[in-house]
Amino acid sequence: MSDDQQFTTEGQRRQAELIWDYHRMHHELGPVDVAIGLGSHDLGVAAHTAELYRAGLFPHLVFTGGSSPTTAKVFPRGEAVHFREHALDLGVPADAILLEPNAGNTGQNITLSREVLAAAGIHPTRVLLVSKPYMERRSFATARKLWPDVEIICASEPLEFDDYVKSIGDEKLVLDMLIGDLQRIIEYPKLGFAIEQEVPEDVHAAYESLIREGFTRRLLR
Repeated sequence: MSDDQQFTTEGQRRQAELIWDYHRMHHELGPVDVAIGLGSHDLGVAAHTAELYRAGLFPHLVFTGGSSPTTAKVFPRGEAVHFREHALDLGVPADAILLEPNAGNTGQNITLSREVLAAAGIHPTRVLLVSKPYMERRSFATARKLWPDVEIICASEPLEFDDYVKSIGDEKLVLDMLIGDLQRIIEYPKLGFAIEQEVPEDVHAAYESLIREGFTRRLLR
């Protein structure tokens, strides 16, 4: 499959939606001590974090993330910096936002954000992770491994699969990311990076089918 080929079959779409739903934790939201907005290519993370702040769910938030190959051109000053600027534009006060501009992966997002919070005198017991929709489960599993003494709640923009694909504008990228995150959910516990998550048989079958059909750009090498 070429890099610009998009998924088009109804079977591929059903498989993608199955994996999409698995990635989302469906947590019930409520007040937390702090939120952490996980940097990525998706500025919707910053917008949703700002929306939840305005709803009064938390008094402080951290935006975390440096640059990556998929974000360097879009966010040349780093993911966290651009996310902060977007949240400020959406009405979040500057003194509510902490910045962690160095993380290069999800584990660093958690550990470096924890250090930033501690330096600010914030020691939360209940933390909200705001991420891309298909990163909820992986961020949950990572945080539970690295920060086991806090309660972890996950959130993302409440979009249906097709609406999210339209918001990103790149079907192939979304499918590759879905598959790549699921591979990490399966493999990372073996490496000590995350707690184990059960993967239902139908989700695993969809994952293997889409890999066979060429959605492999984000797989671990």
